[in-house]
Amino acid sequence: MAIDEQALNKGQARKLEALRKSVGDDLAEEVFAKWLKRQAEAIPVDRADPVAEKIAAALAGLEKDQTFRLGNRGYTVRRARGPGVSGFIVTKNEKP
Repeated sequence: MAIDEQALNKGQARKLEALRKSVGDDLAEEVFAKWLKRQAEAIPVDRADPVAEKIAAALAGLEKDQTFRLGNRGYTVRRARGPGVSGFIVTKNEKP
């Protein structure tokens, strides 16, 4: 069974090459075809980001506040780092 290597993504191509090096060309293509078929059948699970949900819940009270504006480019929120520093650092994303 010939596998179209041009249609594979980078990770799939790496897996195929690793299989070829470990078990040989013929067996590798057979195993890879079975693995690829199983991957296509697997249903991807959409997992919500728990941190994004918490941020959205924290901002939910400001949803109808017309004076609260995030701007076109938004803001970056980072955790403060360093000795004796706590909280968050919020910076506005400016045009470069």
